[in-house]
Amino acid sequence: MKGIGDYLNLHATALQVRAKRNKVLASNIANAATPNFKARDMDFQAEINKAEKVGPLRATDGRHFRVAMNANATGMLYRAPVNPSRDGNTVELNVEQMEFSENVMRYQTTLTFLNNKIGGLMSAIKGE
Repeated sequence: MKGIGDYLNLHATALQVRAKRNKVLASNIANAATPNFKARDMDFQAEINKAEKVGPLRATDGRHFRVAMNANATGMLYRAPVNPSRDGNTVELNVEQMEFSENVMRYQTTLTFLNNKIGGLMSAIKGE
């Protein structure tokens, strides 16, 4: 039997991962002129799987342990630049701004979805 926490957990986790990614992308933008700075990003789905403790092995029973397997413990990846700069910086401002904007939009969408789910639960509790 699933509880309210199970009902909302995936969306709450997605918000946390999106917020973390926003910080990484904002750092990339802030360091666009820093020599030898390497632009970083994260694999959203891999981070969700790690947070939810889901790996390539699937539990077939509720009493089984969930296994997470991730070769990169930090979950951080380096972005390969299309046009490398002479000073070793791999930040491409237009790419970072686009990724940041998309991530913010997805954050807002997830937040709206989560609020709608909470509103639905509140309506059910009130008997509306």
